Amino acid sequence: MNAKRSSQDDIIHKPPKSARRENIEAVIIAVILAILIRTFVVQAFKIPSSSMENTLLVGDHILVNKFIFGVKVPFTGKTIIPGRDPAYGDIIVFRYPKDPSKDYIKRVIGMAGDMVEIRNKSVYINDELVDSGFAEFKDPTYYPRPEKRDNYGPVKIPGDSLFVMGDNRDNSSDSRFWGFVEKESVKGKAFIIYWSWDSEHFSWSGIHSGVRWNRLAKVLE
Repeated sequence: MNAKRSSQDDIIHKPPKSARRENIEAVIIAVILAILIRTFVVQAFKIPSSSMENTLLVGDHILVNKFIFGVKVPFTGKTIIPGRDPAYGDIIVFRYPKDPSKDYIKRVIGMAGDMVEIRNKSVYINDELVDSGFAEFKDPTYYPRPEKRDNYGPVKIPGDSLFVMGDNRDNSSDSRFWGFVEKESVKGKAFIIYWSWDSEHFSWSGIHSGVRWNRLAKVLE
């Protein structure tokens, strides 16, 4: 007489994973996810210069939306999933045209086909004065032509290109000096400050922490 078989006898049990193996797998998955997020979704950057004051300060840490302008093949700039085009006023991160290994951050002032001109620090697009409420001027001096800082153009922006400027108009290396930014060089749109550190006012005594608390979680416009 055969003994009654339990249904549990047919279940094949996998050998338990060691804690070390589980930790290694978790780390690998986390690294892969971090790489994918950094490549296609969002990337963190630190502001190293004063060219975007007072919108962005030295020591601001920002997040950049990388998929808003489309998903691109890494290292090529070629778009495989299209997004929207950069718009007037967007703060963008892009590969510096003179040295693509470097990333720059500026504001979009003009689009492809626009006629851009600067007259005594005032920006005109297609002969219309641009509202520059975000622009900062620290030097009261007006430089005449052929200096490009305060007087530039008129120049027509070529196709698939952008004209960009820093908000700190008197102290910014931008399209006035090194030309246009190709759209395929744009990495993404800056959208928030997640951390801000003022190293000049940091104190080891603890009197000044250096953290700019009022700038944390500030949405960029």
